Amino acid sequence: MKKKTPFTQWFETQLTADPSFQRQVEEALNEMRLEQDLVALREARGVSQGQLAKALGVSQPAIAKLESGKAKNIELRTLVRAVSALGGTVRIQITKGDMGKRKKVDTLILRTQSAA
Repeated sequence: MKKKTPFTQWFETQLTADPSFQRQVEEALNEMRLEQDLVALREARGVSQGQLAKALGVSQPAIAKLESGKAKNIELRTLVRAVSALGGTVRIQITKGDMGKRKKVDTLILRTQSAA
């Protein structure tokens, strides 16, 4: 096993000691995953940002902004439209925090039409 760096040790200590900091880190990581998942789906479908933008009736820079995480307060319907246009599915998971651990409470799957 690889030895942990001093930064990694410090970071893990901070996560353990401060639940608020841990939530902030988890939120940031979840946002990054969302953006990475959208890019991966688009690339897997062989669709350019420009092509996706045209299909959604927006500009290519708007897609780039969405994928980079620079778009703030994205509406769920915007995300669903983009994912649907790529033949994907959006899943929203509701969790309840329990002393630093999260338990799955329920999952809502928004089914979108799959592009063959």
